[in-house]
Amino acid sequence: MTVAREWTAADTAAVLRVPTGDAHKYSRGVVGLRTGSPTYPGAAVLTAEGAARAGAGMVRWLGDAEVARLVMQRRPEVVTTPGRVDAWAVGSGTDPDAREPGEAALLREILVGDAPVVVDAGALDLVADATAPLIVTPHAGEFAKLRASLGLDGPAEDVGAVAETAAALGGVVLRKGSETVVATPSGVVRAVRAGTPWLATAGTGDVLAGALGALVAAAAAEGPVGAEELGALAAAAAWLHGAAGRLAAGVDGEAPGHPITALDVAEHLPAAFALALSA
Repeated sequence: MTVAREWTAADTAAVLRVPTGDAHKYSRGVVGLRTGSPTYPGAAVLTAEGAARAGAGMVRWLGDAEVARLVMQRRPEVVTTPGRVDAWAVGSGTDPDAREPGEAALLREILVGDAPVVVDAGALDLVADATAPLIVTPHAGEFAKLRASLGLDGPAEDVGAVAETAAALGGVVLRKGSETVVATPSGVVRAVRAGTPWLATAGTGDVLAGALGALVAAAAAEGPVGAEELGALAAAAAWLHGAAGRLAAGVDGEAPGHPITALDVAEHLPAAFALALSA
């Protein structure tokens, strides 16, 4: 029976990178985003927001020119031209059925590259052939489809299924839910329970993908990142995201909290970062 260890604020603090006096934007990591689409442009904005507020040294968003304008309106520091990328986040706010051949080719190139890749939503159908270091971030429905694409069957609800999927994929699996479960290919499984049901609203997964991309880019800027470290980074991002949701919703002790939006969650990521470091 697979057992998941609960991931804590102290665990998160041990993973986070705090800049020193000689830090610069490149030493803090460049996260590249291929997210959002003309149909779902908000996902591009939300992943950029999540990446920026989770501490990326630079956010580089690449894609449709009209969507880029929306990203720039919200986050004017984002770069929208090609260049250095330490880690990628791809797929949020995209539809594989509407994907142009050129975009598919670009994603496949990323997925066989050297830089780590956070794969969400509309790019999950491409991961079976990936060779890059991977973190996939499916919700329950996407997780079932991912398992099928890898030739796996049987119940998909327990933590053992997440570990089995990570082993078959050869990458890290972060299954989103009221309890987020993160597994590495070697069988290390972590449960993140920092969140709140108020996070069950559109766009919060996009924020998580961007934030996770930022944490991975910061690590990759220092050198190659293995699957075990990617697993810890994934759990840390999930903890920050959950804590940001609680802070945004005003969940404290007996207080039940209140509705929030995805941007509310992103805006509370710095406070969640500080909360982890104070643990």
